[in-house]
Amino acid sequence: MRRKSFPTLFFFVSIVLFSLCKNSFAARIKDVAYVNGVRPNQLIGYGLVVGLNGTGDKSSTIFTNQSLSNMLERMGIKVSPSETKVSNVAAVIVTAALPPFAKPGIKIDAIVSSIGDAKSLEGGMLLATPLRGMDGEIYGIAQGPLVVGGFQAQGAGATVQKNHTTVGRIPNGVIVERGINQRVVDKDSLIISLRDPDFTNAIRIAEEINKVFKNSATARDAATVRVLIPDEMRDDPVKFVSVIENLEIRPDTYAKVVVNEKTGTVVIGENVRISTVAVSHGNISIQIKERFDVSQPSPFGRGETVVTPDTSIRVEEEKGRFFILEGGITIKELVSALNAIGATARDIIVILQTIKAAGALHAELEVI
Repeated sequence: MRRKSFPTLFFFVSIVLFSLCKNSFAARIKDVAYVNGVRPNQLIGYGLVVGLNGTGDKSSTIFTNQSLSNMLERMGIKVSPSETKVSNVAAVIVTAALPPFAKPGIKIDAIVSSIGDAKSLEGGMLLATPLRGMDGEIYGIAQGPLVVGGFQAQGAGATVQKNHTTVGRIPNGVIVERGINQRVVDKDSLIISLRDPDFTNAIRIAEEINKVFKNSATARDAATVRVLIPDEMRDDPVKFVSVIENLEIRPDTYAKVVVNEKTGTVVIGENVRISTVAVSHGNISIQIKERFDVSQPSPFGRGETVVTPDTSIRVEEEKGRFFILEGGITIKELVSALNAIGATARDIIVILQTIKAAGALHAELEVI
């Protein structure tokens, strides 16, 4: 199978992105904003994973031995921490995200991470671990077998490991014990917060809501829209929120170019514009060869054998040619011009950075 060249692949991806951007699309309000107060809450707890196949914390890990001793003592077995030398137990931190409006009895996922010197949590079982919120209250209990997305095997002289084996997941491993009272409606109004603050999008959200509910929405700033609940909807605020979050707007975006120099990826936004500029780009290749010659004295001479380096350097420079980028060109025209000169993705990154430095690229250039 013939592989596509990198420039051709970049050109194809760029054209697809341009086509998607060119066709103005609508997004639901719930996709670009959220009702203020509707958010998850982070939970955290400390626990023990047991049942490991000799890959747990070493006996020198003091807090693991102390935790194991305390747990056994609560079960009526008194053991000194200094005498507990096991390798199938690991101390872990358990985290979970309590979703908004969670009620007692629902189940959520837990992330289990080793904090000792355990080699792997594969095959382990997390013992009952209380999870607390930032207020110190217990909101859930985590327990269950771990799912680790990897493995580790070792012998006397070699070790094989795939992925990360000291972090695992317990699907539906947390039972919520208490919920959080979240109030999203303040008397007769609610607040809609934009995920990415933008004055234009805030105005568009307010205008779209006012088309359905007259004079009820006001954009307070780039991230906040205040909505008054109409009299006929105050008895059913859930339905009111549902109607609002399913309204559609055409979101506005910043002019932005994102470059990943590690992978050679370039993503160009819809609103990117370039002033008229002339560009020339040529590559320079330098080839250095090192060769060592040995100089030996005559058979009966008193000289010494000497190694002398012989270095040859060759420089090749491709002929660069100027091309004109007219002001106000579109993404398609920009990509076509760059591909017409045979520029690779690496070349395009350098060209875009240079155009930005010249002040002709009217967009934010972000290098990641």
